[in-house]
Amino acid sequence: HIASLVEKVKTTPIDEVIFALSSTMEGDTTNFYIYKQIQDTGVKTSTIARGIAVGDELEYADEVTLGRSILHRIPFENSLKNN
Repeated sequence: HIASLVEKVKTTPIDEVIFALSSTMEGDTTNFYIYKQIQDTGVKTSTIARGIAVGDELEYADEVTLGRSILHRIPFENSLKNN
């Protein structure tokens, strides 16, 4: 189905493609492959946020999830606005 997605992005007015595949090696590789296929179209690409879920124990987080959580951290003051 990737070929039909790429064709649709190239032929249809689309503002954004949001990648929402599993955060596994296969999911990340597929996201990257699709990104490379459509990067020259001018369509904005983004991915859903990933990180430590509220209520999860930090000690059980894998290195990739923990690393992404740190890279995409937000100022503490901003976290208070969502409560």
